[in-house]
Amino acid sequence: MKNYSQVSYFNLTAYFDTGTLKYMYFILVLSLYLSVIAVNVLLIVLICVNRSLHEPMYLFLCSLFVNELYGSTGLFPLLLFQILKDIHTISASFCFLQIACGYCYATVECSTLAVMSYDRYLAICYPLHYNTRMTSHKVFLLVALSWLYSFITMIILISLSAPLQLCGNIIHKVYCHNYSIVKLACSDTTVNNIYGLILTVLVILDPLFFILYSYMRILKVCFSGSKQTRHKAVSTCTPHLASVINFAFGCFFEVVQSRFNLDNVPNMLRIFLSTYWLTCQPLFNPLMYGLNMSKIRIMCKNLFSFRIR
Repeated sequence: MKNYSQVSYFNLTAYFDTGTLKYMYFILVLSLYLSVIAVNVLLIVLICVNRSLHEPMYLFLCSLFVNELYGSTGLFPLLLFQILKDIHTISASFCFLQIACGYCYATVECSTLAVMSYDRYLAICYPLHYNTRMTSHKVFLLVALSWLYSFITMIILISLSAPLQLCGNIIHKVYCHNYSIVKLACSDTTVNNIYGLILTVLVILDPLFFILYSYMRILKVCFSGSKQTRHKAVSTCTPHLASVINFAFGCFFEVVQSRFNLDNVPNMLRIFLSTYWLTCQPLFNPLMYGLNMSKIRIMCKNLFSFRIR
């Protein structure tokens, strides 16, 4: 049997030989990564420097955009490096670091989207009490708990996976994934599987049920409220709901790709589906909120018009 200390590297076998096309793929992925950095940094700076955007909704958005930068940085640099390499390996320590980044990103994303649904619920269902219920102290506490909670669950996950005795070092993906490590284990993985089940409930199902409950209450108020209330709900909830659906689809693609045999699916499509939640969500969120939030849209226009002058 091999244990973790003897496995110094892992082979990422989802990559395939692209010949001279690898430079084209490199440019495409690099362009996507630079776009993710540009739009997220732009919106973070806009929210931070404009006092008129220091409202709970925009502060939650700022936390979300920081998480997009964090999550994409956990994937893109390695992806760019591996595209240009002929041998696709990753050191064991860096592999677990990437797993930590990916799971922390997913947990913060789910937690923040759930908190944002709670914020929209208060704003629409209790507009007169919103400022007293969603104070700056409460906003800070919710953001801090979202990040702290994700780091704690991630540390437990890594502490359970790292000591496993492994019988191989082949990962059939383009990045490191905890479930792929657990499948390589020769030792007992009962605790890992139980914790994985608990983590799925706490990180994905609980926030999802909370979001659904918030929207059920919002819809109830909309149907019984005025036209102005319905317009406010649509304008503020559309980007959030779109973000939730997009991330849910990304996670669904990742689970299907990891759990089921998709040998009949083209390799390029499999790679796209498995990385969708880490590549498209960080670009989708800032574009969606930037285009739909009137305050952000107006400030972006003012910024670019000022530069043109």
